[in-house]
Amino acid sequence: MKSTSETGHAINVANFNELITAVTALGATYAPAKASLKLASLNAISTAGANSLNEVISKKNAYNNAVNARMQSFSKMRPLATRVLAALHTTDANFELLKDAKTINRKIQGRRAVDIAPVAEGAAAPKSISASQLSYDQLIQHFTTLVNLIETVPSYQPAENDLKLDTQQTYISELNSLNSQVSAAYIAIGNERIARNTILYKTLVGLVDIALSVKLYVKSVFGSNSPQYKGINKIAFRTIA
Repeated sequence: MKSTSETGHAINVANFNELITAVTALGATYAPAKASLKLASLNAISTAGANSLNEVISKKNAYNNAVNARMQSFSKMRPLATRVLAALHTTDANFELLKDAKTINRKIQGRRAVDIAPVAEGAAAPKSISASQLSYDQLIQHFTTLVNLIETVPSYQPAENDLKLDTQQTYISELNSLNSQVSAAYIAIGNERIARNTILYKTLVGLVDIALSVKLYVKSVFGSNSPQYKGINKIAFRTIA
């Protein structure tokens, strides 16, 4: 489902280009004294607005890729923890240690990561990932605790490469890295949206306010009942929070 707000940003930029086309057609009669209303400035802010929309899309794609990579890596944890626990049972680990390992594995098997799905095309980025981050942080903690516990058992020496302790430590590093990448990508989306909103909606100097000032200028030159003003005034803009 497309986000109304995200679509609205693009409409504002598209309509601004239509406004530029309209005032360009006025020729020499469009001659505002204010620098920000001159055609060169209008074209510059149009370019900045379009670039900001593209940057948000780029950061959103990076976020989606990070979310997908994290989901894929974490999907290996539960079956891997089960196999590690089975391998531990073939060692000389004492009863209490095995009991502790089972408890940790139950936490891993029972705690489902609350992930935020990748952002669909045209949809807004999530407002919060705190619950998702917390669940992933806890899963990493549980798995790390399990591996640390197994490290105390000298006879844990599986032949299978993916069950070896060195492999588990590498996997833990991968989990932490992917988790951090999701957080960083989420922050990047937020920063890019702030930058976009500044370009489009900052009071007096943003794209929308500039567009409204252009309309007022045309109104002052041709009058409110003129076809020039009526045509330009129909081009809609709205501020989106």
